[in-house]
Amino acid sequence: MNNNKKSSLGWIIAIISFVAAASAALTAFLVVREKKKKDDEELMDYLDCSIE
Repeated sequence: MNNNKKSSLGWIIAIISFVAAASAALTAFLVVREKKKKDDEELMDYLDCSIE
């Protein structure tokens, strides 16, 4: 392989790695946000029941 093809392959791998890392970070953020929302709802239900 000449130097130009190696450079192109490196860029392709870097872009794929970046996309994979970004999608993993986004997925983790959404999972954490959904868990927090669920925990908040459970807490509100508990507080409502304990007040009555």
